[in-house]
Order: sequence, then C-alpha cells, then structure tokens
Amino acid sequence: MLDVKDLYIHFLDEPDGKYAVNGINFSIDRGEILGLVGESGSGKTMTAMAVAGLTDLSRVQCSGSIFLDGTDILSLSPQELRKIRGRDIGVVFQEPMTSLNPVKKIGPQVEESLFIHTKLSSAERRAAALEAMASVELPDPETVYGKYPHELSGGMLQRAMIAAAIVSKPKIILADEPTTALDVIIQAQILKLLKKINLQYGTSILFISHNLNVVRKICSRVCVMQSGNIVESGITEDIFRCPEHPYTKKLIAAIPTRDRKIT
Repeated sequence: MLDVKDLYIHFLDEPDGKYAVNGINFSIDRGEILGLVGESGSGKTMTAMAVAGLTDLSRVQCSGSIFLDGTDILSLSPQELRKIRGRDIGVVFQEPMTSLNPVKKIGPQVEESLFIHTKLSSAERRAAALEAMASVELPDPETVYGKYPHELSGGMLQRAMIAAAIVSKPKIILADEPTTALDVIIQAQILKLLKKINLQYGTSILFISHNLNVVRKICSRVCVMQSGNIVESGITEDIFRCPEHPYTKKLIAAIPTRDRKIT
C-alpha cells in the first residue's frame, strides 16, 4: 500500500552535504500499523513530512520514491499533492493547539478536507464531521463542533485532530508523536482510539515516536531510525525480545521500569 524506496532528504543549506534521511526503505501493508522510532533528529518526522508531501522544497531536496497505491508522491506537482493530502493521507501532529486554527471553530476544521475534496453540501459535511467526532469519542459532538480550540482540553484537542484526519476515510494516517504532550491516562486512551480506527476502517497507520514502549502497545512492526538510517526493523515483539543493533538495545534499556526510573 505504501512503499518507500531509497528515500534521501537533504537540507539545501547544510554545508557538509549531510542527509537528514539517508536512503531508507520500508513498506506498510493495507490495515497495518508500522512504528517509526528514534530519538529527536533521527529523521523520522522528515520521513513523515515527505510521505505527506509537506516538505518545503525551497529548503529541502528529496529523492527516491514514495509509492501510495502505485502513485509516486515525490513525482507529483503541488496541485496533484493537494488532491490526495487529506483525502488519501490523514495527518495527526504532536501539538494540536499549534496545528489547529485558534480563531476557527472545531467543526469547520474537522470537515475541512471534505470541503476541499468533495462536493458534499454544508449539511452533509456537518453530519460527516459529527459522525467522525463521535467515532473518536468526543463527548457531546454537537457542542464541541461550535467550540474554539482554547475551550478544549489537550486530550479533546487530539481527538478533534484525529477526527479531522479520518473524516475523509483516508488510506493511511501519519501519526507524528500523537501522545507525547498528554498524560499517561489520556495517552492510553488515544492509543486505544487509533487501534480502534485501524480495526474499524482498515486504515493503515505510520506511528512515529521516540518511545519504544508506546510503539510496543500499538504497532505490529517497527523500524528503528538513527541519524537518518533505518538500523533495524522487524516484528515489534521480536525486536523487544532479541534486539540486534546496539542503538536498539540502548533504546530498550532506557525504557523506565518499576525498578529503574529515568530522570
């Protein structure tokens, strides 16, 4: 369904020619949740931005191929990209407060992709938005529809972001650190919600995180990134039981336990 081949991402203002992403390869099957894990600066977010067609081409050069159901995203024009972003690719960012328009009500932001990609009437868009908001378990969707982002809690904002990402029933959701800013209880709820969406709609998910423990709870496979390279990949439980790369071993060793807390 998604097939990334020899992806290189280079910042044009880097004097030493260093690549942010250094020729990586991975694929995601239909209905699969793949984890992309690594520390800050490993290249995982840049990879997601390239898949979503959101890289700034005035600053970044991409090469290789990113096939979504046979269409190479990297070969598309900006106009062609806009036709699939939101419709086929949904994105959930880490910070919903900075991703949502603070002066625009929640409802119209949830239904924005429908406004862009469909010919539904305003009443039909509203109904679809309310259905998506209910499916992500936002309490009282009718009321939330008319609220502004600052009137919602962090967990509710993230649910609204997920509703906006799924309202068009995309083929894949790119979830970039979607639980990092949330407390552990809300974090668990969001992970459960993403898994529910995956099972209910068959939506593929690229789940990006620096936290292997979170990835273990939701992803069937995982790719470990270090300095722009995928250094290890495989079935999540296999990697946890028997990691091969020293960097993966360090990430697993850094996971807090009852006996060892990371400060």
